[in-house]
Amino acid sequence: MSSATRIAPAPLSTEDAELLLAAARSAADAAGATVSVTVLDAGGHLLAFRRDDRAVLVSGETSTRKAFTALQLNAPTADLVEAVQPGGPFHTLPTALDRPLLFIAGGLPVHRDGRLVGAIGVGGAAPDQDHAFAAAAVDTLA
Repeated sequence: MSSATRIAPAPLSTEDAELLLAAARSAADAAGATVSVTVLDAGGHLLAFRRDDRAVLVSGETSTRKAFTALQLNAPTADLVEAVQPGGPFHTLPTALDRPLLFIAGGLPVHRDGRLVGAIGVGGAAPDQDHAFAAAAVDTLA
C-alpha cells in the first residue's frame, strides 16, 4: 500500500459554475444564438442554470440532459453520437437513470487535476454551436 497522500481535486464550486455559465452565454451571445446552459457538480447536482427567454422552452431540458450524459459517461456528448447507432458499443445502453441520456453535441465533462468534477450542457442552437459554446466555457477554467 502506498504511503503517498492522495489529494482530491477541489470540487466544482458555485463560483466555478457561474463562470462556466457566463462564458457559455457570452460565446452564444457573440454568435447571436439563444441558448440554455446547465452546470452540474460531480454528483449530478444542479449548480447553475439559465434559460434565455428567447430560447425554445425545451432547450432547458436539453441542456440538462446533455450535461447529465457527459457526466454519466465522462465524455463529450459529441463523441458519443456514433456509439449509440445500431451496432455501436452503446446501442443497448439502458437509459433507466434519473433522466434519459441525450447523445447530441453540447455536453462536456469538466475535469480538474485529471478528475471529473462536473459537467456543462448547452442547448438551443445547432449542435456544433452548442458544443463550441460549452468548450469555450470549459476553457475558462483551464
